[in-house]
Amino acid sequence: MKLKKIYNENCLTTMGNMPDNFIDFVITSPPYDDIRNYNGYKFEFEKIAKELFRVIKIGGVVIWVVADATIEGSETGTSFKQALFFKEVGFRLHDTMIYYKNNPMPQTGNRYHQHFEYMFAFSKGNPNTFNPITEPTKYHGLANMKNRGHNGSLDYEKIERTTEKKVGNVFFYSVGGGISTKDKVAYNHPAIFPEKLVADQINTWTNENDLVYDPFMGSGTTAKIAHLLNRKWLGSEISKEYVNIAEERLKGHTINNLFATT
Repeated sequence: MKLKKIYNENCLTTMGNMPDNFIDFVITSPPYDDIRNYNGYKFEFEKIAKELFRVIKIGGVVIWVVADATIEGSETGTSFKQALFFKEVGFRLHDTMIYYKNNPMPQTGNRYHQHFEYMFAFSKGNPNTFNPITEPTKYHGLANMKNRGHNGSLDYEKIERTTEKKVGNVFFYSVGGGISTKDKVAYNHPAIFPEKLVADQINTWTNENDLVYDPFMGSGTTAKIAHLLNRKWLGSEISKEYVNIAEERLKGHTINNLFATT
């Protein structure tokens, strides 16, 4: 298959041309719950989940960013249904992370403002790569750690605190015009990944030269960030309009011939 290419087709067609165990990492946000009109595209979730399991390498990870629509006063629960189906086809639910929006659009009605989406991390076996994002610890040196045993007793163990610790699995991002990306053309797409979100996840679960795939490429954020982080990439996008947006956007980030093929 040609890399550094957005295939203007159903992702099932693209994946159908991939061999087994081909992709190192997937990050995407699918058109869930018909919240947006993707030019008549029929979202065949179960087929897509099965194909993702086939094409991703053992030890590969899928980051699936999804939320629920509210229909007739009730959230659909689609996100949970999808997570359970991914497990049915063979994935592990490795982590349930939260994509927290610092500045969401205000909502009316008798519920709190919706601030987050789920970022499910599904792995095909144990992840091959984990490069955790860290932050400084407040304290370091020796400390007592308490563990409660199966019989309810408390056991104490001396541990060495380090100067760095892994961040939590709630990721905070500001979104909107000029914030999610500086690429103005991208805002012709209705739903843009924050570039920092994609960079954080690619850095965490992949190494340089790994192959990244986005089955719903949209405005091209995954392609742009994967390239800038020296990862191989390819994507699928059913809408020719969105492919045009992504390709126009990527022209502004041509480094060593962004659209070269291998």
